[in-house]
Amino acid sequence: MSSNPSIGHYLLTRLYESGVHHIFGVPGDYILRFYQQLSESPVQHIGTTREDTAAFATDAYARCRGLGAMAVTYGVGALNVVNAVAGAHAESSPIVVISGAPGIKERREHPLLHHRFGPFRLQREIFERITCAVAVLDDPYTAFRQIDRVLAAAREHCKPVYIELPRDRVDTEGYPIPSESLPAPASDAASLNEAVEEALQLLDEAASPVLVAGVELHRRGLQDQLLSLVDKTHLPVAATLTGKSVLGERHPCYLGIYEGAMGSPLARDRVEQADFLLMLGVTLNDVDLGIFTARLDANRIIRASQDEVIIHHHRYPQVLLRDFVSMLNERMTPRPQTGPAVAAKPAAFDFPVKGQPMKIIRLIARLNRFLTPDMVVVSDVGDCLFSAIDLRVHENSEFLASAYYTSMGFAVPAALGAQIARPTRRTLVLVGDGAFQMTGTELSTIAHLGLNPIVIVFNNKGYSTERYILDGPFNDIPAWQFERLGELFGPLTGYAASTEDEFEDCLNQALAQRSSPSLINVHLSPDDPSAAMRGLAEHLGKRV
Repeated sequence: MSSNPSIGHYLLTRLYESGVHHIFGVPGDYILRFYQQLSESPVQHIGTTREDTAAFATDAYARCRGLGAMAVTYGVGALNVVNAVAGAHAESSPIVVISGAPGIKERREHPLLHHRFGPFRLQREIFERITCAVAVLDDPYTAFRQIDRVLAAAREHCKPVYIELPRDRVDTEGYPIPSESLPAPASDAASLNEAVEEALQLLDEAASPVLVAGVELHRRGLQDQLLSLVDKTHLPVAATLTGKSVLGERHPCYLGIYEGAMGSPLARDRVEQADFLLMLGVTLNDVDLGIFTARLDANRIIRASQDEVIIHHHRYPQVLLRDFVSMLNERMTPRPQTGPAVAAKPAAFDFPVKGQPMKIIRLIARLNRFLTPDMVVVSDVGDCLFSAIDLRVHENSEFLASAYYTSMGFAVPAALGAQIARPTRRTLVLVGDGAFQMTGTELSTIAHLGLNPIVIVFNNKGYSTERYILDGPFNDIPAWQFERLGELFGPLTGYAASTEDEFEDCLNQALAQRSSPSLINVHLSPDDPSAAMRGLAEHLGKRV
């Protein structure tokens, strides 16, 4: 009797050893045998209402735990996740897409099997474009090495990977062979040392340097090193929108979100008036640059990305971000604390005013005082994201969003993934009425599992972002009574609020409800955008 595990069992074992204790997805006949193995393994299956929501949930899970996985069937299942996987690639989230496939034997004569949409290789070729590594587990002699290779690639590159598992190979015995002896990624010592030396000299000479922290620090798990550097140097810190919460936002050195003309005025002034910027893990995309309204002088910037450092017009190749941050931590001279970057205590707040209609700026201000250290904020795109620039979460990595790829429908399924990954945290979900109509069915899964997020629906009666860029009847959507979804979804408490006092009452009741989800349908005026939304509309409207 063979002692070698089957290909399916080996894949589940390696995922579990990598910290993936849950797999999201929807069953289908090409993946069913793997699902049976999954049900008999320590890995728990989290069933979702759709495949794309499984991918959004996996994305959030991966951001919280370092790796996530989902399993879907061939064709109709796998193609449903393409948008969300492309988003995970854009946002640098390491997810593992496992797709069942027709068996090797049954496809030999190219029969017209169901779910087929072209040559059998076509699905793999599609995913090659939106992942950093693919593997088809059709050969039992190489399957184990293939699994190890793609999982290592996901961790190294912080990008999605794709594994295709023919259904007649799930139970096939695999054969261990020596692993490929690839050298671990490392910085060039001379390049690293010179980059740090030049950076230290410029920062020592600067009178008003500012640190700008970006999303790559999140993805590389460098939040603690960033905190250590800030506590040592007392440098004022701004975060990019995609890097939001890379540092706890109640830290005395935190300035706010820098997003060009669309971000915090304090952060914008301090960043753009600094005589030197230390930019760590920042990606120069149009969202983080405020639709290119950022005023940054390349001659005053030290920018460290994942594999190089750029200072002035000098490029230091093969310098890993983690090594650069670590060496800066070791060698930077402590600086005296010059006082907090922002006021230590919030100004007096007269919320609620009885009978006063809800305004988005007042809603965010109230939520700012509502947040607790055990809450993770998950935001969809639209004005809930842009207004959330002013939210200040307590701990690092407590804000999740599709802030760069900006795919509507991210938040509700991502809240599922986040709370499964971090069961001691409670999620506060910010979602527009249009985005909720796309993927809000995942709230039924959340209710079924007894999770307890608080969902705030920003109900401004349509696609607000598009409305402010170019309005028309195409931005109108059907009116849903979101507060009544508990009648359909199961244990869910719904509320509706149009005024501040109504919202205050709903919020307090939702906080007290610990055993099931709560949803507050907040009625907002369609002509009440946040300041950031106005800035976005002004700049994008000219292009449209």
